[in-house]
Amino acid sequence: MSIETLVANYRDAAQAAAVVDLLDSYASDPAGGGTPLDATVREQLPAALAARPQAFSVLAFDGDTPVGLINCIEGFSTFACRPLVNVHDVVVLPSHRGQRVAQKMFAEVEREARRRGACKLTLEVLSGNAPALRTYEREGFTSYQLDPAFGHAVFLQKKL
Repeated sequence: MSIETLVANYRDAAQAAAVVDLLDSYASDPAGGGTPLDATVREQLPAALAARPQAFSVLAFDGDTPVGLINCIEGFSTFACRPLVNVHDVVVLPSHRGQRVAQKMFAEVEREARRRGACKLTLEVLSGNAPALRTYEREGFTSYQLDPAFGHAVFLQKKL
């Protein structure tokens, strides 16, 4: 197995299709919610990502076959006065799990984040997703806290 990674070009039809197909695979998996992407999302996602310079995706290929995806969105750290990169989606097809595909993609994410001048990478993960947690810890991610007396960060959402 020879895994190659690259920062996706959303305007390249094959790479755009890989982003959508891999994200749909993740969305369909119980860890991603168990519901396939809506047809409108599948159709509009590449152009919507391409329109946002703060977004980038890393793809992993085994030969010509796309097998992994990490979607990232650049944010901003007011405490550091520098960009940060939020790792929004991490996908490795079941056929390639346990083969360090995520490790290779994270190396590419980190290169791109450093190129953008980012001060850190952030991500959120469901507490019951033990394989993902192990992967992220192996890649150097830790719980976020400032003063231990205040505990660690908790990710919340409010749908609009």
